[in-house]
Amino acid sequence: MQQRRVSVYIDGFNLYHAVKELNSDYLKWIDLWKLSETLVRKNEVLKCVKYFSAYATWKQSSYRRHQTYVEALQACGVQFIEGKFKRKQNQCRMCGDNYDTHEEKETDVNIGVHLMADALKKRFDRALIISADTDLNAAVRHTRNETSEQNLEICIAAPPGRKSYNSEALFEVTVGRIRRSLLPQQVTAHSRVIHRPLAYNPPPPPKQHK
Repeated sequence: MQQRRVSVYIDGFNLYHAVKELNSDYLKWIDLWKLSETLVRKNEVLKCVKYFSAYATWKQSSYRRHQTYVEALQACGVQFIEGKFKRKQNQCRMCGDNYDTHEEKETDVNIGVHLMADALKKRFDRALIISADTDLNAAVRHTRNETSEQNLEICIAAPPGRKSYNSEALFEVTVGRIRRSLLPQQVTAHSRVIHRPLAYNPPPPPKQHK
């Protein structure tokens, strides 16, 4: 029996903020290829994992950690599709002062475009979108409609704790899956060794009582 091909599309910041709410920073060092493999069925093979995110360049420490993370993911076979942040000005409701903030742009569009293009080119038999962002629902429905004759399966999986955010999510990625899918302390990429940031070091094991 021929194996069905699976492509996974990951909304980077949607997953990141869900993991951040778990208050265990070491869980942010996720091997997204390994995590995706845990979602593949027995008659399937993982063909592609695409990670959609953007760099917060104005936050130097976060920016460097994010770059390190992306390099580690790419070494594991994950494709990085970069969006961008746009600076915008808001007004404080309490004092009326204006302040600058940043808004992530292009990620939703990039996911939708890649999903549609891959479906039309028959690059997968099943697609899994990891996000609880309801803005992606229209792209998922439209891709299903446009490829209805191809017998493709396209579904949404919510990050941990976020299934209630999107009623169209088929299931939720559990914390246990993430905990079992972490990158190692060192990842080798083209003869360069990428080290896990100190902020993502796991907690020490509990002491054994004699």
